[in-house]
Amino acid sequence: MAEAPMEDQARPWPPPAGAYAEERGLFQLLQNMLEELLIHKPDDPIEFMINHLKQNNDDAPRICVLGPPASGKTTVAMWLCKHFNAIRVSQETLLFKEVLMQTEEAKAYKERNQKIPNALWANLIQERLSNVDCIKQGWILEGFPENQEQAWMLQSSGIFPRHVVMLYAPDTVLIERSGGKRLDPLTQEVFHTTFDWPSDPLVQERLVKPEDLSEQEVSKNLLEYHRNFPDIFHIYQKVLKSINADQPSVDVLSQALAFVQTRHRSAAPFTPRILFFGPPGSGKSLQAELIAQKYDVVNICCGQLLKEAVADNTKLGELVKPYIDNGYPVPDNLVLKLLTERLSALDCLTNGWVLSGFPRDVKQAEQLQKAQINANRVFFFNLPYESIMERLSQRRTDPVTGERYHTTLRPAPTPEIQARLRQNPKDEQGNIEKRLNIYYSHVKALEDFYQDAFYVNADQDPFVIFEFIESCIIKPLPCKNIRSL
Repeated sequence: MAEAPMEDQARPWPPPAGAYAEERGLFQLLQNMLEELLIHKPDDPIEFMINHLKQNNDDAPRICVLGPPASGKTTVAMWLCKHFNAIRVSQETLLFKEVLMQTEEAKAYKERNQKIPNALWANLIQERLSNVDCIKQGWILEGFPENQEQAWMLQSSGIFPRHVVMLYAPDTVLIERSGGKRLDPLTQEVFHTTFDWPSDPLVQERLVKPEDLSEQEVSKNLLEYHRNFPDIFHIYQKVLKSINADQPSVDVLSQALAFVQTRHRSAAPFTPRILFFGPPGSGKSLQAELIAQKYDVVNICCGQLLKEAVADNTKLGELVKPYIDNGYPVPDNLVLKLLTERLSALDCLTNGWVLSGFPRDVKQAEQLQKAQINANRVFFFNLPYESIMERLSQRRTDPVTGERYHTTLRPAPTPEIQARLRQNPKDEQGNIEKRLNIYYSHVKALEDFYQDAFYVNADQDPFVIFEFIESCIIKPLPCKNIRSL
């Protein structure tokens, strides 16, 4: 699902109502209920919605793990099941571990070496997924759907995965793997004689070679998979991620977990309220400017806001002026009044805002929270000490034009300009170190305070950084019970 683009947002919600709805996921809850109503078309929608709310399972995993033979579907599915305490559903569990209405009919096909009809598989899956454990704990569907017809049958039954993990690897690798594949009949875990041999001698002794694993049989299954793959991909492309299975299993599992922990963009109204933290020279100002330009959010730098208040001779500005003139820190209560006033302006309420330079410590962060100023995206910029020094200590300003230069990265174009460049005292090494010491003395506590924050590697191309920040802003945050795993 796609979150409405920020540039398309119209009339703002009243701040308390909008923040309440966002924090508690009300928009997503209503969207989920509407989707379920349209899928199931119950005769009594009210009763259906009441039961839906009682189930409280909107965050339960609904995952399909697909891929060609020997790509590692079982390993990934079992690992995800352990991680989320979800129910694994596969051909093997449906035929040999469950007592379902049509289990014996499906087994009969298997015993006659006949292909089990798609409709029969779909019925077995629907019955299993309708059980209470799957509803409450969520499910991992391994190897299903196998083809377009199965996918359509599952959809018509109201079975829609939220995430589809699609494994892939070269056929030569898969054929090689299949020859060394071994199965633990006790736990159903899959091992390999070359790539993943168990260390426990007892497990080694009970491993068996799965049936139907001749090279000819694997090649036949691969051909069938490749024939069906395009249709499956087309059906699930909006919720699907392809993962290269020809790499260490820990990397495959890591990528699969990272994907299934994401939440798809929703159509819920969203007003960005963004906080940037970072040491001096980490590029916060540039990124705030880029975000503001693209999405028309209000860019607020706390230091600049104080200077503007003084320049405009506002009442608060008159109170702030003596502190700025004498180089003293402005008291928190004055800064907070100024920020509250600015962030309550119509443009901030309508378009959202990106704030840098405040809070600088946890006490200020708590004051922001008490003032009902709550960010919905928080970013910490990280930059090595050497890079900070290189960026700041070589900055120079032309006093005639106000143009800023850098002795290495952006030198003055002429000797005349070079001769008149000046260094801001705050960019001298001693002053940079003082500012860094202040920042680092508070940043750990701030990171603990903002536990849902994102972390930015600021030592890379600015537009790469911008793309990362943008992706974090437009996608919903992972729900807290998943994010903390």
